[in-house]
Amino acid sequence: MSQVFVVRTNDRKRGVSELIGHFSAPGKNIAVKANFNSADPFPASTHPDTLAAIVESLKGMHVTLAERSGMGITRDVLYEMGVLSLAQKYGFKVEVLDGLGREHWKKEAPPGSHWNRGYMFPDVFRDADAVVTTCCLKTHRFGGHFTMSLKNSVGMVAKYDPSDRYNYMYELHGSPYQRLMIAEINAAYRPSFVIMDGIKGFSKGGPEAGTLIEPGVMLASSDRVALDATGVSILRVYGTTPEVAAGPVFKQEQIARAVELGLGAKGPDEVELVPVNEEAGEICAAIKKEMSEQGEGFKEYHISSV
Repeated sequence: MSQVFVVRTNDRKRGVSELIGHFSAPGKNIAVKANFNSADPFPASTHPDTLAAIVESLKGMHVTLAERSGMGITRDVLYEMGVLSLAQKYGFKVEVLDGLGREHWKKEAPPGSHWNRGYMFPDVFRDADAVVTTCCLKTHRFGGHFTMSLKNSVGMVAKYDPSDRYNYMYELHGSPYQRLMIAEINAAYRPSFVIMDGIKGFSKGGPEAGTLIEPGVMLASSDRVALDATGVSILRVYGTTPEVAAGPVFKQEQIARAVELGLGAKGPDEVELVPVNEEAGEICAAIKKEMSEQGEGFKEYHISSV
């Protein structure tokens, strides 16, 4: 069974603390990938308090946050979001992936890849003792359909090949196989755990703006497939786009392709939702019910506030 831990809270420090105790990050060198695709505030981007709580929990480790923004200049985005100030305060390193030379990237091409020539993946994640990621809960109107833990990995891939300036993001966003290609990026690494900040989210629109929902939850898992299936189910509970609402959750293309690649749970029967506090029980029941449904349309749930 793939466990997804769910805590009902609006306190990010408490949420991270209660979730992170269920996991371990082997070794001292930890690479962290957050969600700083743009300088738009949470839930478009990782909340600074979530990042701070994660870094605090990794005290004693050598932490490197590595990032590439898709909607803005990465260093400017990190400055505007306060990440550079947090790095000074907590003593972690920041690696701007756009500036890495060719020697810091290696080509990846998983079996049956839909990438024309594979993609470039950085050594900072490949060489780390452990990878920890944190994502948001939101839909994606530019072809991804939703952007959670699997989609967050797009920010690990080079936009341009440093050798010949081939544009991998142009290929990705112009491809009819975009959602399959997103899943294929995840074959390059295995996270020790992922924390999803679902205190708020976008049920429509996204990734930088959308229809705001407030589930009041934080979630964590070492299984990206199970975590994203849980996230999609939360969006369905609150009412979401036709694309995200259609069909069984595990038939969503990002999730289905990730299952083919052996990256996680194969279906709802392999996902165990673990309510960390008593308040999480109600929403866990609604999530599990939605995850097992066939995607027949929005059903109204009444979830009590945190």
